[in-house]
Amino acid sequence: MYAVNVRDHFMIAHSFRGAVFGPAQRMHGATYVVDLEMRRDALDADGIVVDIGLATQVLREELATLNFQNLDDLPEFSGRNTTTEFLARVIFDRVAARIAAGAMGSQALPGADGPGLRQMRVTLHESHVAWASFEGNLPAQAA
Repeated sequence: MYAVNVRDHFMIAHSFRGAVFGPAQRMHGATYVVDLEMRRDALDADGIVVDIGLATQVLREELATLNFQNLDDLPEFSGRNTTTEFLARVIFDRVAARIAAGAMGSQALPGADGPGLRQMRVTLHESHVAWASFEGNLPAQAA
């Protein structure tokens, strides 16, 4: 299995509900470093997993919707604890939807063979000593 990883970051504010979170129940900020790893069984005709520039662009666009937001104020997260684990899944799902819609498909850009992507992992680093990931298979896409 071949893999390519791209990295970006975003900053948010949020609070948690539940005694397990201790002082994090109060409003606090976080700066996440995000790794997006995409995998495929074989390299495409150009010898790549996916176009790194395009992967970076898609990740940046998705993170921009969260950057500098108070997640407690966003209706889509109402009633949810926006933990690092939870946010890793949110970003995974958003990027996977973009891939399924052709954002990294061969029609979008020559050399960006998105249809061959098979798996993906999103890792959010909340510090140098703690991080969380979500990974899974991507749905098969038409070439």
